[in-house]
Amino acid sequence: MQKAPYLSVIIPCFNEEDMLPKTFERVMDALEGDWHKGAEVIFVNDGSSDQSLDLLRAFARENENVKVLNFSRNFGHQAAVTAGISYCSGDVAIIIDADLQDPPELFKEMVAIYREKGANVVYGVRRQRRGETWFKKLTAKWFYRLLNSLSDVNLNVDTGDFRLIDRKVINAFKGMGERNKYIRGLISWMGFKQEPIYYDRDARMAGETKYPLGKMLKLASIAMFYFSKKPLKMAITLGVITLSIGLLLTIYVLVAQFSANSTTTPGWASTLISIIFFGGVQLITIGVTGEYIGNILDEVKGRPEFIVEEEINIKKAD
Repeated sequence: MQKAPYLSVIIPCFNEEDMLPKTFERVMDALEGDWHKGAEVIFVNDGSSDQSLDLLRAFARENENVKVLNFSRNFGHQAAVTAGISYCSGDVAIIIDADLQDPPELFKEMVAIYREKGANVVYGVRRQRRGETWFKKLTAKWFYRLLNSLSDVNLNVDTGDFRLIDRKVINAFKGMGERNKYIRGLISWMGFKQEPIYYDRDARMAGETKYPLGKMLKLASIAMFYFSKKPLKMAITLGVITLSIGLLLTIYVLVAQFSANSTTTPGWASTLISIIFFGGVQLITIGVTGEYIGNILDEVKGRPEFIVEEEINIKKAD
């Protein structure tokens, strides 16, 4: 009989004092039963300024299998997930946010898919996104499809970080040195055998979203510029196109200028058009190049992704 996996549950949280008691209850209820042989629950406190850390310390005192990583400040959701993966001990790990929009009740089914289908990754696919605005649904839908069209690898659409990963994926992930990670993209990039699990995403029960527009745009930027060189190629193509248009415009201006019936005011139209058009193209190209240079700078500096100020009930895995 196949050995049941030792399971790690990784829960990043930032200012979730309203949600954490319910999150802890539902996660622990989901882990009841003999479908796994032991589990650890790793909460990663991403520099919360509310009472989240006090609640997590209480959970850890109540149950020694509850472990807490406390960051020295807010480093971001992806850094918190990275920390959880780096510290987890399980044969498999499940990543889930503390807002309960992704249901912990799917843990057992995810492990069953992992075992029965021999999957290295079981990723959640959202059929519905309850409680989200039409703007967020529309932008998320088109962003994933745009990113897929630009990426050099196939990325799963309509997914988040809610997924199960096995030890092969965990070890491969720990060997990646990027400072700014787009985790769902990296896991898709790895390959291995990946299987979906479909579910309806619930609305947030309490509190506010920790991914406002600014953070969503930052994550989108990391995803775009870390997973594709096509924006650079598109900038080159745009440059060639504008050069061609510029040559045609030059020919037109010369013909108009020396035409016997010319009624044009010499110079102003062609100058204005040229400045606006080529100036815009140059700014776009410089901006795209600057994004890549900024990413290179982040990597070259070599700073750690996160700093752990406090560890509770946890020993870092080898």
